[in-house]
Amino acid sequence: MNGTGVGGNRTPTGGTGGANLLAVRSHNTALVLDLLRAAGTDGISRLELAERTGLTPQAVSKITARLREEGLAAEAGHRASTGGKPRTVLRLVPDAGHAVGVHLDRDELRTVLADLTGTVVTERRTPIDLGVGADGVIEAVVGEVGAVAAGVGPGGAGAGARGAAGSGVRSVTGVGSGTAGAGEASPGGTSDPDYPRGTPDPGHPIGTPALLGVGIALPGPLDHLRGVLHRVTGFPEWDGFPLRDALMRRLGVPVVVDKDTNAAALGLALGGGVAPDGSSFAYLHLGTGLGAGLVLGGALHRGARTGAGEFGHQVVQLDGPPCGCGNRGCVEALCLAAVARGDLAEAARVLGTGAGNLVALLDVDLVLLGGRTVTDAPGPFVRGVAAILDARAHRTGEPPIPVRAAPAGVAEGAAQLVLAPLFGRAHP
Repeated sequence: MNGTGVGGNRTPTGGTGGANLLAVRSHNTALVLDLLRAAGTDGISRLELAERTGLTPQAVSKITARLREEGLAAEAGHRASTGGKPRTVLRLVPDAGHAVGVHLDRDELRTVLADLTGTVVTERRTPIDLGVGADGVIEAVVGEVGAVAAGVGPGGAGAGARGAAGSGVRSVTGVGSGTAGAGEASPGGTSDPDYPRGTPDPGHPIGTPALLGVGIALPGPLDHLRGVLHRVTGFPEWDGFPLRDALMRRLGVPVVVDKDTNAAALGLALGGGVAPDGSSFAYLHLGTGLGAGLVLGGALHRGARTGAGEFGHQVVQLDGPPCGCGNRGCVEALCLAAVARGDLAEAARVLGTGAGNLVALLDVDLVLLGGRTVTDAPGPFVRGVAAILDARAHRTGEPPIPVRAAPAGVAEGAAQLVLAPLFGRAHP
């Protein structure tokens, strides 16, 4: 194993790993964990957990006892009750587990380490060229994951929980769901049917007891379920490359691969405060390319083949300039050309035209704008896209659709690819 990787029987900081984390085996446990996370530092009582989940008090007591034993939950104090002794309230322990989120862009690699609440603990950026080939890219990703995971010391998740030093760590999340058949081991995984698919084998060494997995987000198109890339626009040599499996072999932890736009949309949907639960929004990402992440009825919409959201390749100008996808007059080609000329107003107008088509097709409640180009100058893009959508609403007599800059990035969403299933908040 390369020295920069996350592997061996030692943590990236040099300590020995080995505390076993709880493998989430049931929907009920995920419900409880999600309510603990939502309660924050104030905590929530067992009685409230039973009322909100519909579980019996006995079932809640059993689940919370196991979560406390595994270090995922702790007492947060006491709360007055209507009769009898005060109720004990419980909270999630944020540093009981961590996930790494990687945004693998065409020219930059951004890597974050997030705790169980999704809060970023460590962040790194480094230049990269997606055209250097698989070996160079894999080496860079492994090195960056090892660097951010080094911030998770042996005193993190599971310190004091069951397990012998040097043993492997079972994933809390089941992030491999949908990536291997039932009872079938993914690379570096276990075939034990009692554990989520893609869970590391108990004898398989991984870098740190607190690392639950790695989410990789990059430009599409790709196959999310198999973790295989297709013809990434501008880099056709990646077509058919099994990125997920290649990284799982090197890292020894579950790996989830998705489009950058899907990861960002998932992170925004779970981040709270962006849109009401159950609503629909479109996240438009303008950076080295242009794409969309779609949340419809509160759920991330990938499509049957992870093909949803190829927003940038809708043709808006017949016989327009050529696009890297092979078409002519794509929104992406026109938008990036305007950005290259320094004409942000025109870029926003083109982006707004595409957004108007999307709103007309899907009737979303909100449009969020993100990506490096938008982050560098959010004002012109928010105003320009909003002007196009407001004009459309005036013509149709519908209420205007709000347009805002997205508050979080792709790497944070990539970490949620790993964390969300732990709380029952995402599906393959």
